[in-house]
Amino acid sequence: MTRQEELHNVIDKIAEEISRPLSQDTKLRELFRNCFVSTAKTTTRFLEDEETYVFTGDIEAMWLRDSSAQVVHYLPFASKYPIIKRMVKGLLKRQITYIGLDPYANAFNEMDNGNCWEEDLTERSPWVWERKYEVDSLCYPVWLLKQYWDQTGDTEIFSEECRKVLYRIIDLWKTEQNHESESNYTFMRLNCPPSDTLSHDGMGTPTAYTGMTWSGFRPSDDACRYHYLIPSNMFAVVVLGYIKEFAKAIYHDDNLYEKAATLRDEIEAGIQRYGRCDLKEHGTIYAYETDGLGNYHFMDDANVPSLLSIPWLGYLDKEDPIYKRTRAFLLSENNPYYYKGKKAKGIGSPHTPTDYIWHISLTMQGLTAADQEEKETLLQMLLDTDGDTGYMHEGFHADDPNQYTRSWFAWANSLFALFVMEIRELI
Repeated sequence: MTRQEELHNVIDKIAEEISRPLSQDTKLRELFRNCFVSTAKTTTRFLEDEETYVFTGDIEAMWLRDSSAQVVHYLPFASKYPIIKRMVKGLLKRQITYIGLDPYANAFNEMDNGNCWEEDLTERSPWVWERKYEVDSLCYPVWLLKQYWDQTGDTEIFSEECRKVLYRIIDLWKTEQNHESESNYTFMRLNCPPSDTLSHDGMGTPTAYTGMTWSGFRPSDDACRYHYLIPSNMFAVVVLGYIKEFAKAIYHDDNLYEKAATLRDEIEAGIQRYGRCDLKEHGTIYAYETDGLGNYHFMDDANVPSLLSIPWLGYLDKEDPIYKRTRAFLLSENNPYYYKGKKAKGIGSPHTPTDYIWHISLTMQGLTAADQEEKETLLQMLLDTDGDTGYMHEGFHADDPNQYTRSWFAWANSLFALFVMEIRELI
């Protein structure tokens, strides 16, 4: 039996066993099982070098962000089933390899075949599918490393190559605290919408020093309006805390610890000074983006990290007063990407058409809700908006779920499975 076949068998077995409590709800059980197995059975490949390639679904490329989120619901089973541990460990090894190749890239090819989304004006590599720099692309592998370690206790993954990558992430984030004066990163795409390229000769809109670290693009792969992306900087604060743990408990590296601690404090101070603002009707809330020059963008995007996801990321408790006020804004029509229709209401994205709500945002709303009734309402909304396909999608029309984007989007499936596991206490 190949590793691929072994993984499929184990994932099917787990899905069958843990979904038994859902047997009274045929639709929920079917949708859960479909979504639970999706990543392992359709987007995962074991490679010969003990690495694992996890592509996003309908696009034949591996995003650092998506691949991490695609396996999150398997982590509780990694210590019991060696093949799942092998799969996640192999993914981490692959992510470490990719960051070593180019820490500014967001998506990579399985081989150095030169495939790419576009032939953009930036540093090129045959390994890189796309080189849109996003802070969260470096956060997610560190986050996955922490979850893997917590679940398995396995320290073998903490190689010297891994330590070098942790240093490289910190150094890059420090460089991007002063993007205009210290960074060599630029990105331009020709003949495209403004959201697919950076202005000012590929440098992006001007910024001032805040202590936060600069991001070219959002987790949606759309260009930032103002390049201090608050939820991504919050995620960076969280994972820098993880790097401190690794430095102390695994590597016994005081220098790595101090570098992570110092940068973490600088970014956190920047968030608190520049990342929140008083907004009429809502009081003090977190902005989505700012530039340190007095400009703010108040919105949220369905892609995670988002402001909605702050408690899920581990940055703040869901009962935090500023988070609660921010959440009230995000789930109101004052958020330009909050849509209400005949079939659903929730957060969409400028990445997709107007009135398209994302399954990821509905799931994240459920994962961060403090109220059980809200969770149940969202679960039912997710069940009612699959377009009778048995899977989650990217976005769907608020009036007609049969109009949707991306029928094969493993990240959305995985997050839905995680939500069901939590709300129905399947583990």
